[in-house]
Parts: sequence; structure tokens; C-alpha cells
Amino acid sequence: MFDAVPAWPVAGSFAGGAGAVLLAWAIRERRGRPGVDWFLAVFAAQATWCFAYGTGLLVADPALRALLETATWLGIIWTGVTFLGFALEYTGRSDVVRSRLFATIVGFGLLSTTLLVTNSLHGAFWTDFGPDPAFGVETVSYALGPWAYLTVAAETVLVASAVFLLVDTLLSYGPLYRRESAAVALSPIPPGFALVAWALSLGPVPQLQLAPIMFVPHVLLDAYAFDRAEMFERNPTTSRAAERTAIDDLRDPIVALGLDHRVVRLNPAAEAVLGVGAETARDRPLADFLDLPVGVDEAETGASDGDADPDDGASRETVRIDAADAAGRRTYAVSVSRLTDPNETHVGYTVVLSDVTERERRRQQLEVLNRILRHNLRNDAGVVHGYGEILRDRLEDPELVRMADAVERRAGALAALGEKAGTVERLLAESDPAETDVRDLLKSVVADARDGATTVELVVEGGADGDSDWTTRVRPDALRAVVENTVENAVDHHDGEGVEREDGGAWVRVALRREGGNAEREADGDARFVLTVEDDGPGIPDHEVDAVESGRETALEHGSGLGLWVVAWGAAAVGADVEYADREPRGTRVTVSVPVVAAE
Repeated sequence: MFDAVPAWPVAGSFAGGAGAVLLAWAIRERRGRPGVDWFLAVFAAQATWCFAYGTGLLVADPALRALLETATWLGIIWTGVTFLGFALEYTGRSDVVRSRLFATIVGFGLLSTTLLVTNSLHGAFWTDFGPDPAFGVETVSYALGPWAYLTVAAETVLVASAVFLLVDTLLSYGPLYRRESAAVALSPIPPGFALVAWALSLGPVPQLQLAPIMFVPHVLLDAYAFDRAEMFERNPTTSRAAERTAIDDLRDPIVALGLDHRVVRLNPAAEAVLGVGAETARDRPLADFLDLPVGVDEAETGASDGDADPDDGASRETVRIDAADAAGRRTYAVSVSRLTDPNETHVGYTVVLSDVTERERRRQQLEVLNRILRHNLRNDAGVVHGYGEILRDRLEDPELVRMADAVERRAGALAALGEKAGTVERLLAESDPAETDVRDLLKSVVADARDGATTVELVVEGGADGDSDWTTRVRPDALRAVVENTVENAVDHHDGEGVEREDGGAWVRVALRREGGNAEREADGDARFVLTVEDDGPGIPDHEVDAVESGRETALEHGSGLGLWVVAWGAAAVGADVEYADREPRGTRVTVSVPVVAAE
């Protein structure tokens, strides 16, 4: 019956090798995804095994035939090693691939390769090599050495271990990866049994190795997994990576998605909020349950229309959800992040819903309160200020005039407080950095502060106009708030007893210099613009500075206004450092250090 197809073992071996090459070509574009590179190595070993054995069946020359048998064993040695590497990485255990245990397995492969190449010196793999034709092809017979049996046993264990990992995945994740894992788990069985049977000299023609021919069904099963089951589009690495985040233990709703944006896993909190069970949601598009305000793909770069941090690769925005757990309508901050395996390979996404209902409610309350206060303070303080002026002009009693003057001044202070509240509101709002010329901003602020009663000096250290770069990328509104309030504090709180002017009037010196980096090119290193504001006033009370530096107002440490707080909040918004120090012989020195950030 077999003789009816001449050289059928050769054709079968070549078919197995060709199938491996075609599958390797088919998945080459998916390199970098979990398990793909290892599977390409499996195909390389299988193709070497099949082509070397098939070619050997056509060669009668003893020396060349022995060389081809060596190549065949080379394929046998490395098929098991690479297949285990694939199974580990594909099932989300790539950390094991980097372990000493797997290094030992690779070491066994290298040692076996060395013994195989030098077999003529010791006969560890075979002895008594000689021709033994069957079915019209050049089969050979030889006595297997101890290392050959060890190699077959080791490769059988490695392949069985890989199959176990794939079956475990099938059982652990239910229908999600059933077709892929089952196909790949079954594919090694035909060639594996054929190899063991040949090594044990079982069958009517023991010199004929059927394992290369059995790679034909192996290839067909793998092709099914790659094509219809979309093996490398959705793989168990996504679920295993999600498990490592211990999402079930977190109180925030979390959804794990595959690369195709289908649900892989929900934690109990997400089930409660979305009103859907994990089993029902699995393998369905997230859009069926939640309309995200940011696109999942935006997590690739961390960019979105909402609040995004490009450094952590996540997109953020808020969404309102009618919670299914009777919690009512809640507001959630949505964070979409890349999900990676231990090798930092992108395998999916995590969507985290953080309940910010109370935070948003407080923000709205603060916003409303702030606007009402500003409106009322501005209007009512204006009325009081106007009546105070009228009273002061019409009264003749010096004591009453003094009181009316105090009313007028306090009304002006209240109006200024309302304006500062508006500045605080703007600082709390989010705005984008922009290219800002610090020197020009400083000139503008100084020009506004100068009047007949105040001397404001401006010194720019390091060059005249046009010969230095004073540009940084920060929030211009925040930087202006810092500069304006620093200068304003020095002017408004002067007591008229200064030492720099003969009449004791208000004196302020504003200096700007650049430290670090290269002023002639874009920012680098630790380059900073240093702004120094000096005055000869009475100084800032220690308790006011302590209140701001401690970050809280207390009964014993409270500021008389918002000026220092505005400076602190504005500095935080631009990444600046602020230091307060006494100036000799009198006054205060405020130093603001602003980082130099290169323009995009």
C-alpha cells in the first residue's frame, strides 16, 4: 500500500517543514506580541527537523547522511525548549522565561547541541550508524546513546509542561481562549507520540521516524488557532496581567480590556456600578455598557481632550453614571491606561472609574461661593468706600474724619480681597502652559506698580534686550499672579518708614537673573530664572509666613490676607520655589526660582 506513493515519507516530511515556514511567514507581522517571537523559534526548529530528515531520506552518502541526521536531532532538541518558552510567555508567565530555571533548560539545550556536534568522539547520541532502507527511501538504523534517550525524555517533559500551561489557561478562563488554547495544546501530540514510538523502536518499521510527517496535522491545528481563533489578537496575557493588579480587592470599579477593546475582566465594584455580571460582560465591547468620554486608543500616547498626564500613559476625564447599586447618580473620573505584561509588552487596557462625586460637589460649591463673595465684596465694598469718601470730606471733627478714613481704607482692602479671590479661582482652574517671556512679564508688572508714591526698580542681570533667552513654558496666568502679588505685597504693606528714600516712602527692587543651563539656547539641565523682590518695609510677620509654609491656617497662625497664599499656589502651578528672608537693615527679600522649560 505504501509503495503506491513513491518516497511518501519524504513528501510528508517536506510538507511538515513547508507548513511551519508558511505559518512563520503568516505571523511575522505580529512580532513583539506575547509568544510570537518564541513561536517563530518553534517553527524554525520544526522546519529544521522536517527538512533535514526529509532530505536525509534522499541521501545515500554515509557522511552527508550522518550530517543530516545531526541537523534532525538539532531540531528535536530545540523544539521542546522553544515551545515551552512560547507557552510561558503566551500565558502571561514571561517572568519565568527570565528565571534561573528556564536558563537551566536553555543550558541543557546548549549542552545537548555540543554533545550532538561532537558525537563522533563519544557516541553519547548514537553508535553503529548505518543504512537501513525502507519504502524506497534512505532510512538508517543506529543504537541510541544515553544522551539521546535523555533528550527525548526531556523534550517530552518540556512539551507536556507547555501543553499543561495551555490547558490550565483553557480551564481558568473558560470560553475566552478555549479555541486557541485547545488547538495549540493538541498540536504537539501527533509528532510527540511519533517521536517517543521511534525512540523506543515501536512499530513494524522502527528505523522510519514518523514525527516529521506528523507535523502536518500539527501545522493544521496551529493554522486554525492563528486564523479563525485570532490567537494573537486576544491572549491570556491580558487576563493574567489584570490579575496581577489585584483588581478584585480594589474599591474603585476597574475594567480590563483586550487590544480589541472587548471586556476581559470586571472587578466586583465595576459589576455593581455598571449593573452587569462579569460572565455576561466578558468578550463584549465596553461600549455596550459604558460610553467613555475618552477613547481607549488615546492611552497609547496619554493624550486626550481631558486631563491627561503624558508621563503615565493614561487618559482622564469625568463621566456621570446612574449606578446600579442604588448609590444614585454619581460622577466618576475615568482613567484609561495601557496594560502590559512583565516584558512591558502592550497587551490591553485598564479602565478605572474613581468616584469623585463629593470632590466635584465641593468644587462646585467653592466655585459658587467664590463668585458670590467676589460679586458681593466688590459691589458692597464699593458702596462703603464711596460713602466713606463722602463722610471724610463733609465731617469736621478730626476724630470722625479719622474713623471715616479707616472705613474707606478697610473698604478698599475688602475690594482687593475680592479681586484676589478671583485670582485664586483662576489658579484653581486648569489651563495649559504656554511659551512665556519672563522678562517681558516682569516689565509689565513693574510698570503697573509704579506711581508717584512708590519707587520700583527693575534690574535684569545678564544682558541687554535681545541678547538672552528669557523664555520658559509655564502657565502665564499663574506666573503673573506670583509676580504681581510679590510686588504688590511689598508696595501695599509699606509703612512709610523706609530707609532707601529720603522721605521714607515705599521702595521696591525687582531683579531677574538666570542660573544654570545655556542662556543662548533652549532649556537644559537645572536651568532656572531667579526673581528677587526686595523692599524696605516693616517685614512680613513670621506667623503669616509660617501659616503659608505649613500649608494650613490655624487660630494661632493666620494670614491677614490672600496675597501670600496666591504666591504659594501660583508657584506650585509653575513648579517654582519661594523663599522668604529678612533684608538688612530693614525689609524683606522674596526669592522665586522658576524652572526653565523648553518650548514644544
